[in-house]
Amino acid sequence: MRGPKGESAYSVLSQVTDQNKYAFDQNCRVAAIMLASQLRLAESGARLSINFMPGAVYSPAACIQLTLATARKCGFPVDRLIFEITENERVKDKAHLRSIVEEYRRQGFKVALDDFGSGYSELNLLVDLPIDYLKLDIDLVKNVHQRPSALLIVKSIVALTKALGMEMLAEGVETFEEFETLRDCGVRLMQGYLFAKPAFEKLPPVSWPEESSTQRVESSAVQMDYTAA
Repeated sequence: MRGPKGESAYSVLSQVTDQNKYAFDQNCRVAAIMLASQLRLAESGARLSINFMPGAVYSPAACIQLTLATARKCGFPVDRLIFEITENERVKDKAHLRSIVEEYRRQGFKVALDDFGSGYSELNLLVDLPIDYLKLDIDLVKNVHQRPSALLIVKSIVALTKALGMEMLAEGVETFEEFETLRDCGVRLMQGYLFAKPAFEKLPPVSWPEESSTQRVESSAVQMDYTAA
């Protein structure tokens, strides 16, 4: 996301208010799906991740209709869509959030909890929500090979997600040492500058740290990540 003259994403997001949040969220979803369809993203085997704030969803069943209609119109398969819960503010209504997650999964979407391990992300959300993916925050990933405490936490979270039947995805992987350490911990999905750098309205080239089919991170982990709100 950028402003009309190339301004930062923050310059756009800072203009989002409680009054325009819903319309902004809906328009971003439509734009992301249309662009992903034009770029033939689904044909590459990748998934489209769309961040959303629960506060922008007043009725899960009603608010998802435009998303479904756009996906059908563009021929974009709904099972290639992941909705990421962003925790910019503490969740005040967990029952409402659960209803959103349950409706999205009922429609065939996957759901991820973003930035786990920072901000307001809470362990008890894992108890209350049927999440498909847990995205490990970059602060735990950074230099994990040099930080014994962070490494221990990552190993614990990997074990926890496996026990809960979730997939863990590590964000912000920038060095081969981070990649190797995370892989050895059992992390199967990763994203970060080591694999590809962000590109505006196009698919960036992807490079792999190694080509061994038995050890490399799955290609499905490389996602086009659009922010809806």
